[in-house]
Amino acid sequence: MKHISIGHKRIGLDEETYIIAELSGNHGGDLNKCLDLLHAACDAGADAIKLQAYTPDTITMNTSNGDFKIPQDNAWAAYENLYNLYQYAHTPWEWFPALFEAAQQRGVELFGSVFDVTSVDELEKYNCKAYKIASPEIVDTALLEKVAATGKPVIVSTGLANIGDIYDAVSCLREHGCDDIILLKCTTAYPTPPEEVNLKTIKNLEETFGCYAGLSDHTIGIGVSIAAVALGAKVIEKHVKLNNEDETVDSFFSLTPQDFQNMITEIRRAELAVGQVKYDLTPEASKNKNGRRSLYVSRAIKAGEAFSEDNIKSVRPGLGLEPKFKKIILNKKANRDLEVGDRLDWDVIS
Repeated sequence: MKHISIGHKRIGLDEETYIIAELSGNHGGDLNKCLDLLHAACDAGADAIKLQAYTPDTITMNTSNGDFKIPQDNAWAAYENLYNLYQYAHTPWEWFPALFEAAQQRGVELFGSVFDVTSVDELEKYNCKAYKIASPEIVDTALLEKVAATGKPVIVSTGLANIGDIYDAVSCLREHGCDDIILLKCTTAYPTPPEEVNLKTIKNLEETFGCYAGLSDHTIGIGVSIAAVALGAKVIEKHVKLNNEDETVDSFFSLTPQDFQNMITEIRRAELAVGQVKYDLTPEASKNKNGRRSLYVSRAIKAGEAFSEDNIKSVRPGLGLEPKFKKIILNKKANRDLEVGDRLDWDVIS
């Protein structure tokens, strides 16, 4: 697969994992806090910042109909209905100029999840370099056609999709001119229990659909994202919050900037550790080769005397003949006098 460029960063087999900081509604309705969050994510080392482009009226309806109520066992039950939740959580579109300007000044890409065609039109005003299709929107063909027509890379979360839904979405995007598609394994549960993540699916997504694949991670902590990279994820998306004291819409499963930075550090270590298939000793390991066993003289031996279990021994360090040659050497004779601690090599054996 060819690499995919989002701004000045590239996604590809030989590239570093592309790491996205999701702002979501963790700004709490405060533009200054949203800007602080953007800068904190940049300081932590994010490759890109993502916002969510919707308004309450573009994503749901203001009605008390039972279908629109939030179930009591839902993490956002306190908001009572969908409209109230999205009213609180949305990022006002009038903030977009300030956010895009801040991202440009920091040299980091800012792009958005889009939830209807009007949000695509809005983000196109800011030369948005990529689009994200959130899990619930994967079946919205009109939206898929709209983002495909922009010619920008499209990242698709699969948290509410079966394999048929993913096939239809990828086919729709390709049919309408989008070849730069990234699929994110996602579990739409907040927070996600680790046993429901199924990271092995990431490689299968890549192989099945011929797309780069990654993880949209809603678990607590950083371990699952690191494991995903070890299993081949090329993109990681994780929510960020300013601090642990903030109680915002997604704060209960989001990372602080310090935790986000720690995640990036460990991801970069994981990338180095994955390496390649290699059985030769590495340079650092070779320095410890003396820790292996080899054959040494354990009792003084006169020239012409036979080697025996009583006068040679397998010990550390590993500078003599390998222990596998012991049976061959036993009962052969020394061609010169040997002292305790002399290593055995073929030159001392008749």
